Amino acid sequence: MEILADVGGRPGIDCKGFCSYCYFKGVKTEGLRPFGCKRCLPFAKGCDYCSRAIAEAYPGFKPLETVAVEVAGAAFGRRPDKVTISGGGDVSCYPRLLDLARMVGQGGVPIHLGYTSGKGFLRGDEADALMEAGVREVSFTVFSTDPELRRRHMNDRNPEAALSNLRRFAEGCDVYAACVLVPGVNDGPELDRTCRDLEEMGVKNLILMRFANKREQGLILGNEPIIPGVVPHTIEEFRDIVTETNEKYPFRVAGTPLWDPVTKSPFALAHHKDAIRRLPLLRKRATVITSSVAGPLLSAIFAELGDLVNVVAVDKDIGCLITIQDLLALDLSKVQETVILPGRTMAFDPEIRKVLSRDGVSRLVRRGPDRLTVDGEMSISMTPEEVIEVEVEAFAELIEEINGLGV
Repeated sequence: MEILADVGGRPGIDCKGFCSYCYFKGVKTEGLRPFGCKRCLPFAKGCDYCSRAIAEAYPGFKPLETVAVEVAGAAFGRRPDKVTISGGGDVSCYPRLLDLARMVGQGGVPIHLGYTSGKGFLRGDEADALMEAGVREVSFTVFSTDPELRRRHMNDRNPEAALSNLRRFAEGCDVYAACVLVPGVNDGPELDRTCRDLEEMGVKNLILMRFANKREQGLILGNEPIIPGVVPHTIEEFRDIVTETNEKYPFRVAGTPLWDPVTKSPFALAHHKDAIRRLPLLRKRATVITSSVAGPLLSAIFAELGDLVNVVAVDKDIGCLITIQDLLALDLSKVQETVILPGRTMAFDPEIRKVLSRDGVSRLVRRGPDRLTVDGEMSISMTPEEVIEVEVEAFAELIEEINGLGV
């Protein structure tokens, strides 16, 4: 049993200022209209998730006592296998982080520090007490090991302290480092320099994150562009960077929204066609709508299952960030009478049905599984076999849904 200790916090406020590349920079939560999602009631567009949580519009850090009560309630009196401390801000900025770690780590419970960039660390030795309290894993956004680049692009006023704590964490526990790659800033030679430093520190893994700067790349909160004039790496360029970096350094490297050279995810089944034989027989026709990144990979998988299902990709890199605007742009002549969308599509079900039937064809529209695969943030701690098992189970669920609803 794993438990989340959610400390709350607001992007840009409870992290000592926005990073230059932050997904949430420029978001005006006050006027944000709900997207609609799978959590909404059929007769009411807008729930807490798609009107507030999607923009991480938290009121601020929670009091320690509140977090403690929530953790105790989630545990139901049992000893958890792990507690992850995370939130909407930077956990290193949580004023009572050490007290919380000591509280939830009682009895030897291992602790995972969720997203932190270390911007809340001031002395450089805070990691020692946190590891003594039970921290065994840390997800640490590095961006660069050049203090000046961190100061300029992460709004880090004490970059030397942050990097000192990164080193101490790497010496005493498993560190999953992360870098959002901004072209011309921390890629190329700068990425190599950072990787050499991470290798010397003993970091376990590195997750490379593709910078998003426009709507098609995932900015659905009306705040594009985040950095005017910057053109992010193409999907192909980013994949090559991930592959080359993984080959060059001893630690494991994976990317998001793709790719993991070790597990071949996302959609590892496209690269392990022998495992596709484990899936149920496909008996009905349907259209599967997906993202531009997933489209070719899903098409390759369904091609091995026959010609009953066609895959239609929208102009959005990430499936769970598909909105009604993306569906309005679809060519409905390519869409069959039964339609399956990503489970976490950010749109209201009645509006989805209306948009997908605007050509006069009454289509049966359903959401598929929330997740058909795993991205680099998950796969980096998984084996190839574990990723295949996740995908086989998810695709089996999707196929059974198609067989039950298709034509």
